[in-house]
Amino acid sequence: MKVKDAEILIVPGYTNSGPDHWQTRWEAKLSTARRVEQAEWTKPVREDWTANVAQAVNAAERPVVIVAHSLGVSTVIQAIPQFRKPVAGAFLVAPPDVANPSIRPRHLMTFGPYPRDPLPFPSVVIASRNDPYSTFEVAEDIAAAWGSLFIDAGEAGHLNADSGHGPWPEGSMTFAHFLSRLEPPKLH
Repeated sequence: MKVKDAEILIVPGYTNSGPDHWQTRWEAKLSTARRVEQAEWTKPVREDWTANVAQAVNAAERPVVIVAHSLGVSTVIQAIPQFRKPVAGAFLVAPPDVANPSIRPRHLMTFGPYPRDPLPFPSVVIASRNDPYSTFEVAEDIAAAWGSLFIDAGEAGHLNADSGHGPWPEGSMTFAHFLSRLEPPKLH
C-alpha cells in the first residue's frame, strides 16, 4: 500500500504526543494521517479511549493503518472487538506493561491485561531494551502472542521525544517498509 491508499490513524498514548514527538511529525508529513483525539489525555478511561479508536476505524473511507504509541497500543488492542471495518495493519511502538502494578501512573493498569489472541491484521511491535514502562521481555512475549513482527530498538527509552526520538528516521523507514508490504484488507 501507499500512503494515499490508506487512512493512517495516529493513536497517541497517555498525555498525547507533543509537537516534537515523532507521531506529531508523521501526522504533519503523511497526507492521509489523522490523530484519534481523546477528551481526557491525562485521565485515560479505557471505555472512552477504546470507543474513540473504534469510531475512527469504523468511520474510515479507506483501508486503515494504525500507528500507535505507548498507551495508544493498549487502547488499540482493547478496541479490536469494536472494529466493524477491517484494518490493513498496525504499527505498535513501545507497548506498556499494563499488568505491572509498579508502573506509574497506576491507572494505566485499567487498560490491561492484554488479550493474547493473534491480531486479526498484520502488525509490527517495536520495543526498547530500557523502556521505563515495560521490560523488553514482556514486550517480546506479547508481540509473539499477537503474531506481530518484533523489532528490537536497542536502548531507546520510551521511543518518544524525551528519549531523543523526535524525528525518529529509523522508525519512519521501518513504517514505510511495513506500509509497502501491506495489502488492502478483503471486504467480507
